[in-house]
Amino acid sequence: MFGLRYTYVRKWFVLAVATGLAGVGLVLALQGKHFATRRGEEKPRIAKNTGVAVDSESGWNEDNVRAVQQELGDGSFYSGEIDGAYSSELALALTRYQIRNGLPITGRLDVDTSEALGAKPAVTTTADNHAQSSETWRRLRAGDQQARNARVVQSPPIDQTPRTTSIATTMREEAAAIGTIPSDGTKPASAPITASDSSSTAREYSTEGLRDYVGAFVLAGLDPHVGAEADFFADRVHYYDQGTLSREKIRKDLKRYAERWPKRRFWLAGDITVEPQNDNRVRVRFPLRYELRNGGKHSSGKIDKTLVLEPSGHDLEIIAVNERKAH
Repeated sequence: MFGLRYTYVRKWFVLAVATGLAGVGLVLALQGKHFATRRGEEKPRIAKNTGVAVDSESGWNEDNVRAVQQELGDGSFYSGEIDGAYSSELALALTRYQIRNGLPITGRLDVDTSEALGAKPAVTTTADNHAQSSETWRRLRAGDQQARNARVVQSPPIDQTPRTTSIATTMREEAAAIGTIPSDGTKPASAPITASDSSSTAREYSTEGLRDYVGAFVLAGLDPHVGAEADFFADRVHYYDQGTLSREKIRKDLKRYAERWPKRRFWLAGDITVEPQNDNRVRVRFPLRYELRNGGKHSSGKIDKTLVLEPSGHDLEIIAVNERKAH
């Protein structure tokens, strides 16, 4: 009888200890979950070697990228292969889509852009991604011909041939009006903007090319290589209210600005206005919306920015820049 009672008690003792340990484990697990949630860590952990699962979570899977390529292709922003591969061609198309649809200019499939395209975001901060960002604004500035047409092409009459112009091409002289963005998001064909008749070497400026130039300038301001947008400026520039500054002084000022506001977002808040000037120069005005952050500090708003551009070889450079608060 004693032996049975001892066995019975021992069994209950073991059961009680096991139950107690399980309870403690549950409490610790719940506490761990609580603190993990506060740290923002309560997310499914996906093994790195699962491949497809990781891609699906981040938006890099082929089906998601293929859908984005198809959508951009249908809007004449992308002319590459529908292969589900994220490439520099796709980054360029995304940038043009952002410029023409009033989205933050990032050159990436970010949250805002992916939502507009009905897709999942795919954003990384790898060295390759940084390098691609630099390549994107450089190609956009140069008016890359392979992926240049970022609007719906209108077929010319049978007796005419299509006119393709880079940002600065020697052509005839005439000014033209700027189109507006229709409600369906497509962009009408824009007539060229040219310098005044006083110059015998007048340059033709495509509205689309100038819009790309502005977008490239904005995107360069977000380049990991801080101060990259200084490459757009001439040797000497009338710089806001600071008078005439050298390019290197401007670069230093841009670096100070980036240190003050390390987190920045910019997007075009409307159409650009082009005014031909003498000596092949052109004045470009555009509304720019911004969001700036530095820790707990935040600033946002809208400005009207003005650039005066001058031909430099086969490119354009900024010889004056100014801005004012938009009303």
